[in-house]
Amino acid sequence: MDNRPQLSRARALLLAAALLVAACPAFAQQPPAEVPVAPAASPPAPVSWSSLSPGQQKLLGPLGEKWSTLPPARQQALAQGAQRWMQMSPEQQGQARERFSHWQSLPPEQRQALRQRWQHFQSLSPNEQATVRQNFHRFQQLPPAQRQMLQQRWRAATPEQRQQMVQHARAQQQRRMQMRGGGGRPGPHPPNKGGR
Repeated sequence: MDNRPQLSRARALLLAAALLVAACPAFAQQPPAEVPVAPAASPPAPVSWSSLSPGQQKLLGPLGEKWSTLPPARQQALAQGAQRWMQMSPEQQGQARERFSHWQSLPPEQRQALRQRWQHFQSLSPNEQATVRQNFHRFQQLPPAQRQMLQQRWRAATPEQRQQMVQHARAQQQRRMQMRGGGGRPGPHPPNKGGR
């Protein structure tokens, strides 16, 4: 018996799942205290199967028969994910597969926490998102030992201590911006003990 159709279908399903994960960030800086509720918006429009490019249809092939039964938001996410996948280099696709494999190995609670962080990130303004990205890239450039130390300190901290760390980091960011002439809104400053 030929198992090629089953293997092909399994690969396609794995690829579709990887597309969803590729849409998630590989980073989530700060866990939100509470995820804000987005204002009510019009429901997403359905995406017809025939409106997908041939490449998207090929990637999403296993979902073709039930495409019309999927919620419109899922259709849009899958269509966008397939489009991004087709624009990735083979190296980027390999990295996305690794992230998906890691995602699958996470416990459900951790996946939910990451989804909430992603939703929080999506609710930020474009400037705030850019700041998070810059901080993430700055963190990635630290030596591995320093990254590990900072991660351990964060995990061991109480919620109050974490809030203090966040406030301290924001104050440092503001000072850096002011030194560069970026201005921005003034950050919290320690009280001046010199009487001025």
